[in-house]
Amino acid sequence: MARNTSSEYDAVIRVCRELFIKKTNDYGTAWRILRISSITDQIFIKAQRIRTLEEKRISKVGEDITSEYIGIVNYCVIAMMQLELADDSRTELPAAEVETYFDKMVNETKELMFAKNHDYGEAWRDMRISSLTDLILMKILRVKQIEDNSGQTLASEGVRANYQDMLNYSVFALIKLG
Repeated sequence: MARNTSSEYDAVIRVCRELFIKKTNDYGTAWRILRISSITDQIFIKAQRIRTLEEKRISKVGEDITSEYIGIVNYCVIAMMQLELADDSRTELPAAEVETYFDKMVNETKELMFAKNHDYGEAWRDMRISSLTDLILMKILRVKQIEDNSGQTLASEGVRANYQDMLNYSVFALIKLG
């Protein structure tokens, strides 16, 4: 069976986007109050929970690994939106504007994924889902270090690129979980 990364990616994003928009309608953009470091911590909590579930295989809360990866995708989008809207003091954004920003962040991240896939030959397809989880955790630790260094890097990509990588790793995991 032929694989189509673009359509698989889009299918995963549709699920994530649908949930994101529903939550925006329920809660508004309360996430606008979060600092980037708080969003990083939320992603860390979700990735750590995935790792715990992968190791213990028992959930006492009822949410599964799939829902946690969806949460990571959406928190990565929130982080990128917060970076984009850093000079915008509004805490409440119209739903249509949020949808536009969501699509922009995801489209830019998907373009990055295709550039990297070209160079790496879709190596993610042969990886274990647990390795994708570990890569997300590593990226979170990198982001935390960059945040602790007031956003300054000497030889590394910034936080936005790390959020994009975490989003893409989560999409890969969701594709593999199928």
